[in-house]
Amino acid sequence: MKDSTERKIPYRALAELRYEIRRFLNFSAQAARAAGVEPQQHQALLAIKGLPPGREATVGFLAERLQVRPHTALELACRLERKKLVHRSRDNADRRQVLLRLTPRGERLLRNLSESHRAELASAGSKLLRALETGTKSAGDLRGSNTPSGRKHSMRCDRT
Repeated sequence: MKDSTERKIPYRALAELRYEIRRFLNFSAQAARAAGVEPQQHQALLAIKGLPPGREATVGFLAERLQVRPHTALELACRLERKKLVHRSRDNADRRQVLLRLTPRGERLLRNLSESHRAELASAGSKLLRALETGTKSAGDLRGSNTPSGRKHSMRCDRT
């Protein structure tokens, strides 16, 4: 018999949310490749262009926004510079900082990709929003719940 305090996990809603996210990310990856860049390069251009007010577009900022290591972000910035999509320069105040800015070519490419992404969101966005609302509706019930082992829920596989 199930414990009456056990919370129901909305597997179907979570699976639908993950599916809709994957569909959009797949669209995004295909659009980026069709435009001549890798998906991570597109994400980098968007992160640089859409940075929060008061923030400088640095390699460290890029690493944080893309959730990669700083050396990976630096290599990504170098590849974007070789494609003439970004310009790298040293910060005058702190020479250790590498500043990034989009070139006119990078601006054009990002504008085109963003227009296609907005069109895709206009058509598929309602499904994504519906899946998000359904998937998060019971999230408040699940916050802080532990797995039977007493650990917080984790999406990572432990290897022994």
